[in-house]
Amino acid sequence: NTGDIHATKRLDREEQPYYTLRAQARDRATNLPVEPESEFVIKVQDINDNEPKFLDGPYNAQVPEMSPVGTSVVEVKATDADDPTYGNSARVVYSILEGQPYFSVEPKTGIVRTALPNMDREARDQYLLVIQAKDMVGQMGGLSGTTSVTVTLTDVNDNPPRFSRKSYQFAVPESLPVASVVAKIKALDSDIGPNAEMDYRIIEGDGLGVFRVVPDKDTQEGVIILQKNLDFEKKSSYTLKIEASNRNIDPRFLSQGPFSDTAMVRLTVENVDEPPIFSPLSKMVVSEAAKVGTIIGTVSALDPDSTNMDPSQVGKGAALITVMDINDNAPVFAIEYETILCESAGPGQVIETISAVDKDEPPSGHRFVFSLTAETAGNMNFTLRDNKDNTASILTKRGGFQRREQAMYRLPVLIVDSGTPALSSTNTLSIRVCDCDLDGTPQSCGTEAFMLSAGLSTGALIAILACIIILLVLVLLIVTMRRRKKEPLILDEDRDVRENIVRYDDEGGGEEDTEAFDMVALRNLNAVRDSKARRDVTPEVPTLYCSRPPPYKITPDNGIFREFIWDRLKDADVDPSAPPYDSLQTYAFEGSGSVAESLSSLDSLSTDSEQNYDYLSDWGPRFRKLADLYGHGDSSNIFSS
Repeated sequence: NTGDIHATKRLDREEQPYYTLRAQARDRATNLPVEPESEFVIKVQDINDNEPKFLDGPYNAQVPEMSPVGTSVVEVKATDADDPTYGNSARVVYSILEGQPYFSVEPKTGIVRTALPNMDREARDQYLLVIQAKDMVGQMGGLSGTTSVTVTLTDVNDNPPRFSRKSYQFAVPESLPVASVVAKIKALDSDIGPNAEMDYRIIEGDGLGVFRVVPDKDTQEGVIILQKNLDFEKKSSYTLKIEASNRNIDPRFLSQGPFSDTAMVRLTVENVDEPPIFSPLSKMVVSEAAKVGTIIGTVSALDPDSTNMDPSQVGKGAALITVMDINDNAPVFAIEYETILCESAGPGQVIETISAVDKDEPPSGHRFVFSLTAETAGNMNFTLRDNKDNTASILTKRGGFQRREQAMYRLPVLIVDSGTPALSSTNTLSIRVCDCDLDGTPQSCGTEAFMLSAGLSTGALIAILACIIILLVLVLLIVTMRRRKKEPLILDEDRDVRENIVRYDDEGGGEEDTEAFDMVALRNLNAVRDSKARRDVTPEVPTLYCSRPPPYKITPDNGIFREFIWDRLKDADVDPSAPPYDSLQTYAFEGSGSVAESLSSLDSLSTDSEQNYDYLSDWGPRFRKLADLYGHGDSSNIFSS
C-alpha cells in the first residue's frame, strides 16, 4: 500500500554488498500496470563488525646479536574484512603487548625493530613477542586481533677464544711412534658454528721441530702430534707455547681485543726400556761364486738406555748385501726363430736377423759376437754377418732353392759373450723353404705341397681320400660279420639240442619232471672223440644198476656222449657270459642205445643180485621207491593183493 521496501533478514556487507530489485506500480482493481518497471540498487552500508586478523601468523624471525637499535626484524600484516572506503572500520594500528623493552613495532607498517643495543646471544638467544592490530585507528570501541612473533638471535663472532688454564703438563713415553697423538688442549669460545672455529700453532719453545699442533674439526681441540723420535737420554722435557685464534674474525668487534689466547705446554719424556740399536750399516758386496762360510761384513749395536733396565729387549736391523755377478751363463738366441726362405730368393738376400740374451749382468753391458761354426763356415748356402750391435744377419749365398730338393736347412750359429772368461754356445737356426708370392709372403712351406705341384688337383685328392674311407668301412664290416658268425657244434640239422645249466646240488625233477627236456630231439649222434676228464668236475655218485649189468665197455655211443658233453663244457668255459662259479650241465640225451640195457624193476626181481642197495634210503624222498624195491626188506610184500 505504501511502497516501502523492508529487509526480511539480517544483512552482511562482507557476504553481499549490493542488491538489485525491480518494482512496478499496478492498478489495484484491474491489476494492470500504471507505469513501466523500475530498477532499484540497494547498497549495504558497512559497520565495524569484523576484527583485524593476522593471516600469516604466528611469525618466526631472526636477527643478529649485538645489532644496533632500530634494526628491522620482521613485518607483520593484519587484514580487516570491513569496508576500507567507509569510515575507520578497516583502518588498523599495530602495537606491542609483550616483548618490551627489547623490541618495538611501527604502528602503521607493522615492522618489528630492535629497541635495545648489545643484545647478547650468549646471555639470551630467543624472545617471544605479542603484537596487536586494532581497527578504528586504535580508538575506543575498535576491534583488535593479536599474533605471536618468535625472535631468535643469531651468533656473531663477538667472543675471543680463551684457554681455561695458562699452563698444561703431559708425560710422553720415549718409545711413542712418530705421528702419534701426544696430547690435546682446548680453548673455549662462547660462539658457535664458524665463529667458534679455531687455529692452533706453536709460537715458541724448544720443541718446534719435534712437535706440531693441528685443530680437530669436530671438537675444535688442539691436537699435539709427535714429529720426531724421542730419546730420554738426550732430552727429557720440552716446553711449547701454543696460540689459539679464531679463524673467522668480525672487524666490528676488534676493538674488544685480540681474538686469540696462549698457553704453555710442558711435555716430560718418560724413560722406557729400549732395544739395542745397530750402528749405521755400510753396503756389503759378495760375489755369487763365494763359498759357504765367506765373511761378507760386520755389524755392531749399542744399548741406548743410560741405566740397566729389567725386561730384555731385542733390536733388529737390516743389512743390504749386493751380490756381484760373474760370467757363468752362456748367451743363447733371444727367441725361438722360425726363418722362412722363399724359393725366389737370390744371392746376398737377408733372410733373418738374430739377437741373443744372457742371464749375466756385466757392469759394462753385454757384447756378443756371432759367427758360423767351423763345420758350416764353408757351406754354399748361407753366410752370417755380425752387425756389431749384438745382432747378426743371415744371408743367402746362392739362389735357386727348391723345396723338392731340400725343404729344411739347419744352420748352427756360434754366440760368444764378452765376459771373463768368455762363454759361448751353439744355437741351431731352422730355415724352411717356402713358395712365396710377389710380396715375399709364404704361401706353402716344406713338403706338404709336393703332391699339388705334381699335378694332383684338390678334387682328385678328395676322391682318393673318399675311396680309402670306403675300403676301410668294407673291411670293418667283413671283420665284424666273421666275428659274429660261429661254427655249429652239431652239423646235422636234426641234431637239435636243448640244454639247461643247473647247480651241483640240483637233482632235477626225476621221473615226475616231463617238461624240462625234449627227449625226442637228442639222437643220431655219430661223432666219436677221445674222452678227456674235466678237472673241475669230479662225479662222486656211485653207479646204480637195478639188475646185474653186463661188463661195461667203451662203444661208439658212449663216445658220442663224451663228444657232446665235452663240446658243451668247452663252450661254457670260454663263454664270457657264463656264471663265475662251477656248474654242471645236464642234457636230455640218450644216444642210440643204453649200455646198461633195461632198468625194469620187474626184471631185477628175477635176477639174483648180491649188491647192497641200503644206501638208497639216504638219498632222499625221490629215491624212496628204489630203496623199497632193492633194500633188504621182505620182497614178498611188493606185489601183494
